[in-house]
Amino acid sequence: MLTGAGDAWSAGMDLKEYFREVDDAPAWRQRQVRWESQTWQWRILRHYAKPTIAMVNGWCFGGAFIPLVSCDLAIAADEATFGLSEINWGIPPGGMVSRCLADTVGSREAMWHIMTGETFDGRRSAEMGLVNRSVPLAELRKETESLARVLLEKNPAVLDAAKNGFRHAAEMSWAQTTSTPRSSSRSSSTASADASGVSRGSSTTRRSDPGSRPMRERTSDWLELPARSRHGRRRCERRRCRREGRRRAGVLAAR
Repeated sequence: MLTGAGDAWSAGMDLKEYFREVDDAPAWRQRQVRWESQTWQWRILRHYAKPTIAMVNGWCFGGAFIPLVSCDLAIAADEATFGLSEINWGIPPGGMVSRCLADTVGSREAMWHIMTGETFDGRRSAEMGLVNRSVPLAELRKETESLARVLLEKNPAVLDAAKNGFRHAAEMSWAQTTSTPRSSSRSSSTASADASGVSRGSSTTRRSDPGSRPMRERTSDWLELPARSRHGRRRCERRRCRREGRRRAGVLAAR
């Protein structure tokens, strides 16, 4: 559970520290400041192994939208106030903030608040989909702890796989989410052949040795892998061939 102290959940990034003081700084210094601020805001929080719940108890402005959306779930108080005030300071919202809105609310709602700087309360944030639920401030902690207890009853490994699987799938095409590795289909076909009475010994041994399969079949495997994986497979294949060549040369020399 991630919440704030006092009347604010988070007022966002410090305009002086992260913007005004580095306006005239070298480019490397500006990148360093941005990197340090983003490390915990989403690099760690978004991929945290345990479920995370944002308990928004008050003011939530600007850069605060990044940790808010990086949490897996969010519950806000009805009295909480949200806003993107960057436009009032003469600067546009950061790219990460815009991405947060694109992931949670509709484009019309996002553009409205980005361009007007108009604030909205917890009830409206729930209607927009920025948070999961909005409750009176007096019930906020009770409601959030109740949700946490529900999650505690789940398998932690499955929860981690489920939330990260959803995030990866959201950035995939339909074809990518339904593709089946060739290795699985080969294993299934081999198992079917064994069940139908085909001899198990030689075929299983041949399939388990990548070097014994025809080059065309191995090439088709590479084409289904990402480019980086295919290059790694090729390097391994070349090393294997070189080792085999040296071994054979040694045997001939011994003869």
